[in-house]
Amino acid sequence: MLDMRQVTKVYRTELVETHALRALDLHVREGEFVAVTGPSGSGKTTFLNIAGLLETFTGGEYKLDGEDVRGMSDDARSRLRNRKIGFIFQSFNLIPDLNLFDNVDVPLRYRGMSGSERRQRIEESLARVGLGSRMKHYPAELSGGQQQRAAIARALAGSPRLLLADEPTGNLDSQMARGVLELLEEINAQGTTIVMVTHDPELAARAQRNVHIVDGMATDLSVEPSLRRAFAGASADAAS
Repeated sequence: MLDMRQVTKVYRTELVETHALRALDLHVREGEFVAVTGPSGSGKTTFLNIAGLLETFTGGEYKLDGEDVRGMSDDARSRLRNRKIGFIFQSFNLIPDLNLFDNVDVPLRYRGMSGSERRQRIEESLARVGLGSRMKHYPAELSGGQQQRAAIARALAGSPRLLLADEPTGNLDSQMARGVLELLEEINAQGTTIVMVTHDPELAARAQRNVHIVDGMATDLSVEPSLRRAFAGASADAAS
């Protein structure tokens, strides 16, 4: 589904060269739920932007659902992203002046769907996240957990093969966070591949597989149990 091999990303200015990713290898199979962890500045955001075709990479190989994205034009990447990828952000990214129906409608309009197909997708996705009766409400009229569910509905309406979640519970209290994670688990159980960036080891433990990024390189904690224990211990120390 998602296959990165020796992917590098270098940001250059006239005076500074910054290596955000260094020979990163990561393979995510179709239907997996993978949590990506790592300290601030480790390369998680860069990885997610490249995975979501929002950024290009400097070197290596990246295939998304079997398609090699190297050298793709901006338009080609946009078309592939629109067909295959859904995004969920920590800050929800809902448009405050639009109700939930219209918020979910915005990305569908770019796909040239008929009004009837868009309406069906919007109603189905909002019902799927438990907001079918709230589609005429505005974001400010909802709790944080409901706003995140609306953001998930917006992503699901496009029927993505891959769902990328960037700290999806970061702005929520523990009860709302559990509800959102349970919803993501349900979506994954229905076949959608999910890659979730999180700083929370308890949430990461709920995923099928954990990948830890440090200094732009990825380690699969599921095959490195000693590193997984070390990460869990460091996280517990930081929280205390």
